[in-house]
Amino acid sequence: MSTPLVLLPGDQVPQDHLPSNNSNPLRLGPGLRILSQPSPKGSKHVLTATQAGMLTTDVKRNTVSLLSFPNRRYIPTVNDFVIAQIHHSSVDFFHCIVTPHTAHALLGQLSFEGASKKTRPMLKQGELVYARVQSVGVGAGAEIELTCVNPATGKADGGLGPLTGGMIFDVSTGMAARLIRASSSSAENTDAIEGLVVLSELGKKLESLGGFEIAVGRNGKVWVDCSNAAESAVKVTIAIGRCLQETDQQNLHTHDQKKLVTKVLRDMKLVS
Repeated sequence: MSTPLVLLPGDQVPQDHLPSNNSNPLRLGPGLRILSQPSPKGSKHVLTATQAGMLTTDVKRNTVSLLSFPNRRYIPTVNDFVIAQIHHSSVDFFHCIVTPHTAHALLGQLSFEGASKKTRPMLKQGELVYARVQSVGVGAGAEIELTCVNPATGKADGGLGPLTGGMIFDVSTGMAARLIRASSSSAENTDAIEGLVVLSELGKKLESLGGFEIAVGRNGKVWVDCSNAAESAVKVTIAIGRCLQETDQQNLHTHDQKKLVTKVLRDMKLVS
């Protein structure tokens, strides 16, 4: 498509903008809902937008989704990965902060891989979890439920569970979506699809220091852990967070992202 297609809540997705990969079922990303599915009589998928954003498609995976605008307030959506902070616990649930403007989300105390009443994690106030949005309810004030396991497998796929150590950095919801999409794209497609090379550049330059681990939440939170960097762990973590935030705030192009990474790492004396 030569020009981006921007949709508002309630807008219908034009049929000519849908991928046509018949070998895989159509998959919907965040920001869209399905009104009707194909029938033997030849009708096609009818999709509408649930939020404002730019329509993006992945023909190979037969996926269509909306890329939210950078400063949009996060609205919990089923199957989103989020980074939540424990606020308090009750008999059956951990009450978690997903965003400062929404009610606490509920995370079952047994919603962890292999958890039982004896082996469940004893999370305290302020600790972090990487979780998937399981349900959002209907209507104002509806409870949001989280889980740290894949309901289909019962496993903590994708690194779900408590996040220990590391640091949290805030980015826009748009940047968070780009980071997630870029990490799920093949290396050769990442540049073309997302224009985001900051993580791959950091990975190359920090490999000798032990690399790093990150978890990205659609709620605009990025957790970075550089414990393998030993005495340089704090400096490396701060450098990564700074690169991500400046790339987001300044909307840097790929060549500027590479320059930023080099500059930041040199300023912090992490590379020569």
